Amino acid sequence: MKLLFNFLFKKKRIPFPAALSMLSIVIPTFNEEKYLPNLLESLEGQTFRDFEVVVADAGSRDATRKIATAWGCRLVEGGRIAQGRNAGARQAKGNYILFLDADVTLSPSFLEELRSQIIKHELDVASGFITPDSNKLFDHIMVTTSNIWHFAIQHIYPHASGFYIIARKSLHEAIGGFDEELFLTEDHDYVRRAARVGRFKYLRQPRVTFSVRRFDKEGRWRLIGKFMVLEAHMLFRKVKKEVVTYEFGQF
Repeated sequence: MKLLFNFLFKKKRIPFPAALSMLSIVIPTFNEEKYLPNLLESLEGQTFRDFEVVVADAGSRDATRKIATAWGCRLVEGGRIAQGRNAGARQAKGNYILFLDADVTLSPSFLEELRSQIIKHELDVASGFITPDSNKLFDHIMVTTSNIWHFAIQHIYPHASGFYIIARKSLHEAIGGFDEELFLTEDHDYVRRAARVGRFKYLRQPRVTFSVRRFDKEGRWRLIGKFMVLEAHMLFRKVKKEVVTYEFGQF
């Protein structure tokens, strides 16, 4: 299956770097004063220490910027998710960039485990399984189903968990970063393009834990319906317009 995928997409792989040196972590934000401290605290407790944090803020009206600078993050001007990630990546000093959403938290060994996976499999780009910060069985069933589906089709039709994506900086630059013209699904589009020229894997471990705030606000079944519409739309064209209502920074 991998050979067929590589043949169809004419994969020309960029050589793997000798070492994964400093990691740049890019976090796009917009009004994230409630969640950003939790992420930054979990980063502070990492066993792997050779990293920097770049926060790309889209003009937050709350204390997000003050929180970022207080924690020693580099602050850059962002925009929507794709714009923010690209803006942060332009300032990145590491040879790998880890894109994180502001409402996730990491186990203390997350970066160390992720680094080991990158080196072990000689990966250029990766995403992976996620865990909901929820005690609702339905949330875990829904997320587990999504995890398994994305894992099963990773070599046929690559998808990403938008909550975390890691990519080699040279690969990010080679594919032109995230497509800023897209309204949604920029994460799937990104890894799909990256997988054509680099080695991609949807990792089972390590996992980020994410907030279910959007589940609570929009409703589980309604959100599932939106994801199905987006998935169907992606089969025919990129999502460059507001196919579904999807607000940012309104939590």
